[in-house]
Amino acid sequence: MNKSHGSNALHERLYHFLHENMLVCLLACYGLAVLLPGVGLFLRKVSFAHPSASGFSFPLPMLMLSFLLFNAGLSCQVSQLKKLLRSTHILLAGVCANFTFPLVFTLVFAAFGHFWHNNDEIQNILVGLAIISSMPIAGSSAAWVQSAGGNPALILGLVVLSTVLSPLTTPLVFNLVAKVTVGDYSEDLSEIASSGAGGFLALSVVIPSLLGMALRHFLAPNTFQKIVPYFRLANIANLFVLNYINASTALPQAFANPDYDFLALIMAVVVVLCVTSFVLGWQGPRFFKLDKEDRTALTFGLGMNNNGTGLVLASLALADHPTVMIPIIFYNLGQQIVAGVFQSALTKHPKALSPQEFRKAS
Repeated sequence: MNKSHGSNALHERLYHFLHENMLVCLLACYGLAVLLPGVGLFLRKVSFAHPSASGFSFPLPMLMLSFLLFNAGLSCQVSQLKKLLRSTHILLAGVCANFTFPLVFTLVFAAFGHFWHNNDEIQNILVGLAIISSMPIAGSSAAWVQSAGGNPALILGLVVLSTVLSPLTTPLVFNLVAKVTVGDYSEDLSEIASSGAGGFLALSVVIPSLLGMALRHFLAPNTFQKIVPYFRLANIANLFVLNYINASTALPQAFANPDYDFLALIMAVVVVLCVTSFVLGWQGPRFFKLDKEDRTALTFGLGMNNNGTGLVLASLALADHPTVMIPIIFYNLGQQIVAGVFQSALTKHPKALSPQEFRKAS
């Protein structure tokens, strides 16, 4: 009995260590991808079920992504979502804002892209932004909302609805951005939109999420409490390995012969998009006169996208353009940093977070 208790305590301590040091662990994964990409490239090529004209192949990164979304669904209580029936307008407004703002940002960036000296670099950034814009709200946003004292039912509803709608919204984003890109980049986006994105998201995002929710609904509470610690640890370990695999494709090439002005441009674009999304999520709901809990949920809902899905999609469908993953990787890090800033500011300031308070917290 004591041995089991000690094992569980060790299990919990390991999970909390990884969770509390998530940003450092992500940076370590990206550093390992630069220094030792070979293992990641090998794992990326692992596939289950031989591809054929009449069947499907299941690459390891796709299965790992499905496990992440299954766990997100497992953490979702259907009873909580029922409470949102009285706040449908807030839910729809949040999903629409998460979908439209990054898309508008991408199109505006495309309009000014011709001022840059290298058009190929602009095309890579545009495709990366298209993938960021098209992804559903990140399941990890629920944990941030909970720690910041937000409305857990609202953020879960935003995650679920944006995920369910993603097979429709993602191809739409790709088709729109394809009109402002050129050459092979435009063709790739159009091809993914017409043949790959909807099925990929349904198979690796929507179905695992719904299966996780169904399992949570039918599991006895005692059984759920027993298994959830193991799933949580497996999930966070899976997240780090998946980030390492995806980064192994793009980062070694980017840092072998670094193009500093290109990397600086990516960083600037990503920071502006990320910070603006969070600020819009906090300031926009003022027009609806929402309370702090709902505004907190909308803040993280607008600011955090499921970039793990985006990285897997890019690594599988855009293998001939690995550089498009760099904006996604940067945004993935950026949203974790900005989320941490907002979470800290919201917990330290019981009143509404003003732009001046945000700058001070930063």
